Amino acid sequence: MRNEIGKPLIVLICGSLVYYHCAYRNSSLLSLLSDVLIVLLCSLAILGLLFRQLNISVPVDPLEWQISQDTANSIVACLANTVGATESVLRVAATGHDKRLFVKVIVCLYVLSALGRFLSGVTVAYVGLCLFCLYMFAESSPLISTFIARFWRSGSAEQDST
Repeated sequence: MRNEIGKPLIVLICGSLVYYHCAYRNSSLLSLLSDVLIVLLCSLAILGLLFRQLNISVPVDPLEWQISQDTANSIVACLANTVGATESVLRVAATGHDKRLFVKVIVCLYVLSALGRFLSGVTVAYVGLCLFCLYMFAESSPLISTFIARFWRSGSAEQDST
């Protein structure tokens, strides 16, 4: 439970640092990546020197740093499903058979275009990350989950009665 609530918080903190680095410092993602690697390398070097001076042996097992084949497959499958679903929606909307879907896609693309003119791409991505973290937090919180379930049940009961 505690681990599930911590994931959105960690993602939000990392996203905030990326947003700060890219939006406010006007740096590129390559600069961010090199800064992170420099900090990690220097930190590991300092810890290595400290442990060597204190005669502490720290076994480093590279196998612990790897992800399982199932995890890699699920990540790729999630990305493939997302791209496939997007492509499918755009294909159906482009045919013009579903007019409601066509209007929804046009409105969404227009809103994204307007947002892109007013805000930088990094800001839009950061807002999306914040909304995603909010969703992950709400999904992992039992209090919020039960409230949302009650809200949806009461909303569907009202629609059924009318």
